Amino acid sequence: MKRIIVPIDFSKHSEYALETAAKLAKKYNAELLALHMLEMSDIMLSASDGLQNQKAVFFIQLAEKKFEEFLNKDYLQDVKVVPIIKHFKVFSEVNDVALKNDADLIVMGSHGASGFKEFFIGSNTERVVRSADIPVLVVKNNLMNVDFGVVVLASDFSEKNIPSYLKAVKLFEKMNSKVYMVYVNLPNDRFKSTVEIENQVVKFFTKAEGHLGKMKDVHYVSDYTVEDGVLNCANKIGADLIAMPTHGKKGLAHFFEGSVGEDVANHSTLPVITFKI
Repeated sequence: MKRIIVPIDFSKHSEYALETAAKLAKKYNAELLALHMLEMSDIMLSASDGLQNQKAVFFIQLAEKKFEEFLNKDYLQDVKVVPIIKHFKVFSEVNDVALKNDADLIVMGSHGASGFKEFFIGSNTERVVRSADIPVLVVKNNLMNVDFGVVVLASDFSEKNIPSYLKAVKLFEKMNSKVYMVYVNLPNDRFKSTVEIENQVVKFFTKAEGHLGKMKDVHYVSDYTVEDGVLNCANKIGADLIAMPTHGKKGLAHFFEGSVGEDVANHSTLPVITFKI
């Protein structure tokens, strides 16, 4: 892990993300890119009017000063921090910054259980998750450590999930994490017998890994909702992190259609990391 991006909006939740990213940066000797998106209209940025230009310069300088003060944290000592200020478009350009700087991870903060409903409904975090080509780690509070020794990766074991699965495995190998996958069997038209599920999992690992060695790390859970199944599995095995696939701009993967991903994030006390399919 070479570079980590943290979008900053000066809230306490972005500070949670900043401190989490700092811990990761220290652990993996990574560079930290602190990104503040200064929302200013095209008119103000391009206006020839002297007063408008003065206003733009004033707001830019004010943001730079506030940003410098925000980054004056003891936990950032011994971390290489690169402050970046972008203008307009708020968080929509985070993915561009990530690709330009060859970043490995985006870390974002979000509100607690009630506020986290915005995670998948029009919030800046949701926009980043849907547009990001790299993994996005979302935290709701200040994490004591970032070991992430045990990870639950939810999957429907369809072929379209293989690319995101391989991305996840690659990242978690670097983190020395033990990954357990979970399939949630529901009592509705998607219900499958044990044999049907196992056949699907066999096909998945055969194509993804070329062997079935990781089948022993798959949990089959029966529950009334996918979110309950994922959370119950995570609690049962003592997970440190929940991993979920997304469809990018099309939203959550089919396995998480509707409000499932939102509900998992809402009710989880654990951090959530997403991987684009």
